[in-house]
Amino acid sequence: MTEYDYDELGLVAGLEIHQQLDTATKLFCQCPTELREPEESTRRFTRYLHPTRSELGEIDDAALEESKVDREFEYLAYDSTCLVEEDDEPPHELDREALETTLEVAQLMEMNPVDQAHVMRKLVVDGSNTSGFQRSTLIATGGEIETSEGAVGIEDLLLEEESAQRVAETDEGVRYSLDRLGIPLVEIGTSPDISSPEQALEAAERIGMLLRSTGKVKRGLGTIRQDVNVSIAEGARVEIKGVQSLDDIDDIVRNEVARQAELVEIADELIEHEAAVGDSQDVTEVFENTDSGVIGGALSSGGSVMAVLLEGFDGLVGREIAPDRRLGTELSDHAKRHGAGGIFHTDELPAYGVTDEEVAELREAVGADPEDAVAIVADNTATAESAIEAVAERARTALEGVPEETRGANDDGTTRYLRPLPGAARMYPETDVPPVEPDPSEVPEPELLTEKVERYQTEYDLGSGLAEQVAYGRRMPLFEDVVAEGIDPTLAATTLESTLTELRRDDVPVENLTDEHLEEVLEMVEDGDLPNEGVGDLLAALAEEPDRTAEEAAEAEGLGGADESEVREAIVEVVERNEDQVEEEGMQAFSGLMGECMGALRGKADGDLVSRLLREEIQQRA
Repeated sequence: MTEYDYDELGLVAGLEIHQQLDTATKLFCQCPTELREPEESTRRFTRYLHPTRSELGEIDDAALEESKVDREFEYLAYDSTCLVEEDDEPPHELDREALETTLEVAQLMEMNPVDQAHVMRKLVVDGSNTSGFQRSTLIATGGEIETSEGAVGIEDLLLEEESAQRVAETDEGVRYSLDRLGIPLVEIGTSPDISSPEQALEAAERIGMLLRSTGKVKRGLGTIRQDVNVSIAEGARVEIKGVQSLDDIDDIVRNEVARQAELVEIADELIEHEAAVGDSQDVTEVFENTDSGVIGGALSSGGSVMAVLLEGFDGLVGREIAPDRRLGTELSDHAKRHGAGGIFHTDELPAYGVTDEEVAELREAVGADPEDAVAIVADNTATAESAIEAVAERARTALEGVPEETRGANDDGTTRYLRPLPGAARMYPETDVPPVEPDPSEVPEPELLTEKVERYQTEYDLGSGLAEQVAYGRRMPLFEDVVAEGIDPTLAATTLESTLTELRRDDVPVENLTDEHLEEVLEMVEDGDLPNEGVGDLLAALAEEPDRTAEEAAEAEGLGGADESEVREAIVEVVERNEDQVEEEGMQAFSGLMGECMGALRGKADGDLVSRLLREEIQQRA
């Protein structure tokens, strides 16, 4: 990839971090914030959504484009969801636990809470919310975080409801699950102070650390999403949605800078070529006897092939603007948004079953000269006509350089077109929820994870590595709870980090273990009902059958603590079985016999007790 001077290009970037909060109930109802499997749904219903005008009579461009795709939205409801998620009951008051957690986040970023927080409706018609809008509340403004390349301002902190989870594409549209809809979500927006891909990553990592410091955010895939706003001096602001992995942020910024720089160069060349975009034309006759599977399939179903002449575009439609993405890919994205499978263009033809003769006839049909390119769409007639118009419109914006737009993040660090940038017309007040007055004085400032690491080392005598694992781990709140209840910190830390990691490597389904399971096991050890050596076996048993309590599993697996007489009896059996080795080697036989004794006791006895009794038996017989 080309190395760019980001200062020279005038790179400006900002972040929007969306993080789910780990509250007991959802933001506007009392439903639990737990995810369900689609097959657990108890009923389903469908909706069609359409954009509405704002209070000023305006329609948001992004919502208008979304509405051009006629789709049915199907929703899966559960015994853990209610009429609020279905938009058949007004929302309840704002969840207090979510508000308090948001105020903790505001303190960590030195933000100023608003005097009165009003819930707003944000227009969304992609089906991700049954109401056609998302509820969002501004809680605080004016913060700052530090990075090695300078401070990054935090412009706003909002408390929002999470969207419904997209679970499948259907013949009629999209299927969503209501389990996620309404989970409290904080949105953190930075100022456009970021000037390099590395600083973007560092800022995101810092914000992530601050969020986890509250101990009240959900962890795992999909619980945090990053949006990145990127522009260069001769480019345009582009919002990149849905960056799932924090580690991808710097690559996303690099690739977007490259894309915009290449689009600027293409625009300069198009102007030099006096390029223009023609009107769409029906070229179905050219392909009546085609061997192309895609085109032939469309025509056999009564469809059409539509084309647009791209004057002066020859060689530029196929130019790479990001890894494995070309200007033609941009045109194709717009065609796909209007229901087509994609486009073919003359920079890549002949190919895909299209012959040289057909390319020549196509060029002749639209009046293309050698310096021109042609793009085509084959689909049902209505889709082909709509898609080719979208292709033509995107080609016209290529003459101007970089269009402002919202793009989606791909797994490989590149992006794809989603929709135009949203505007102010998508926001209007929510009349069903009363305003609240945030009171930061009622919320204690959380301890930073970096501070926790230091405290765990000094207060609990944990090693630096283990202290960091616990502090940054997803079970940090559980660690603090059990230690406060009197559980040995080292036992709790090694169980929650080392033991669970070892079990996971052995393919034990540790994801089935709840905090309650773990707390019960630790309490059994603390009460002397389970030796340390039995923790792994008991947790493995609970993971396989999570409906049992720790005591039930221990009894079924024979993992309860053995008294000294039982332990001595087992050790005597091992020593007698290896009597010749003991007589010959004396205490040198200890190491081998220790392992055999622990295996015979199957986690029923503490290692220190086994070691003491084994030494006594060997000494008596040596």
